[in-house]
Amino acid sequence: MADTETFTIEGPEGETDTVELPPVMLELMRDGDEPDAQIIADIVLQAFAQQAHARVHHAEGGVSNEVESANDTLEELFEERFGISLSEAMGHQH
Repeated sequence: MADTETFTIEGPEGETDTVELPPVMLELMRDGDEPDAQIIADIVLQAFAQQAHARVHHAEGGVSNEVESANDTLEELFEERFGISLSEAMGHQH
């Protein structure tokens, strides 16, 4: 089994959880001299954006206006962080 490092995620109310990751995978994902925390944050935002997209745009029966608005915000945050729209990054649009 590969060596791992433990990272702590803290929520806005002080709640925490941990995740273990192999450092070699962080190196694989690293762009330049990015710190580990930035790599993890980038992947968290990517994962949330992709999951939200799937649930909002491919849900049977649609979603509430609140969820639709939250997805729009998430897509804006994605574009601010990565300099490319989620649609462009995913290679398809709605």
